[in-house]
Amino acid sequence: MTTLKLPPDSHLRYLPMVYFLPEAYITCCPTLRKLPRNLSKIMQSPEFVATIKSDQFINEVADATSALVFPHFGFRGWKEDYTGFCPVWKLSYSLPLWSRLVEEVTGWGMTALLDRPFEEDVPLFESDYVKEVMAVVVKRGIAEQNWQPILDAVKKLPCDEDFEIRRSRVRIDFERKWYRTRTKIKIVSLEECLADPTHSLHRKAVALTDIAVDVESADYWERFKTRLSDKDKEILVMRANGYPYEEIAEKLGYKNHSGVLKRMRHIRAVYEKYEEEQK
Repeated sequence: MTTLKLPPDSHLRYLPMVYFLPEAYITCCPTLRKLPRNLSKIMQSPEFVATIKSDQFINEVADATSALVFPHFGFRGWKEDYTGFCPVWKLSYSLPLWSRLVEEVTGWGMTALLDRPFEEDVPLFESDYVKEVMAVVVKRGIAEQNWQPILDAVKKLPCDEDFEIRRSRVRIDFERKWYRTRTKIKIVSLEECLADPTHSLHRKAVALTDIAVDVESADYWERFKTRLSDKDKEILVMRANGYPYEEIAEKLGYKNHSGVLKRMRHIRAVYEKYEEEQK
C-alpha cells in the first residue's frame, strides 16, 4: 500500500473526490472535465498540474461536492434555492470533511488512487452509488460535528436574511423583532423584561443606554421626537436602523463615538422624563 503525506493546502488531495463525482456533475465543471482520469497523463503535463493548483479547480470541486451533500441535509428544494448566507449552505462546503468521510466510508481516497496503475483510467462511479454513499457520509458528518441543533434551528427560522452580514432592511426589521413575528420562536420584548424584575434579561435591559427600540416601537413616538433637536432625531433614527456609534459619529461630524454616546444619554434622560409625564 502506497502512503503519501500531502501538505494541508495541496489541491491534489481532492483529486480522488473529483474522480468520485458522477459524470453529470463533472460535465458541468469546465475545469474538471478537462482533466484525464489517470495520474500518468496528469503528472506528465505541466498544464494539468497547473490546473490542479488553480483556484478554479478547488472552487469547482467544492461546488460539485456541495451539490452532492446539500440534498441529504433534509431541506426542501435545491442548494441554488438558498443563498450563501444560509448556514446549511456553508456547511455543505466543508470539502475537507466530506473528502475524508468518503474515504472512510468507501476506502476511496488518495491512498487507493496511488495504489492503482498510473496508466489506467479511473472508471466512473455510478450516480446511484454515489448518492447512496453521500447519504451515509452526510449523516455521519452531522453526527460527528454535532450539527443537528444548527439544522433544527435553521428549519425553524428559514430566513436567509437573518444570517446576512449586509445590513438590509429585512435584517434591521428582524433585529427590531417585527420580522420575528413570522417565526416559531417566542420573542420577549424589552418592555416585558423591564416589567419583570425576576427575568434573566432584566438587569441587562435596565442597563441599556440605547432607547431606540423602546421609542421606535412606541405609539407616542411622534410626540416624543418634537422634544429633540434635529441632530438628536438623526442619531436616534440611525440607532434604530442599526448603525454603530462609530458610523453615526462619522456621518454626523463628531470627532469620535463618545459624542454620540453623550447625546444618547441625553436622549435617554429626555425620554424617561417624557415617559414619566405620560403616566
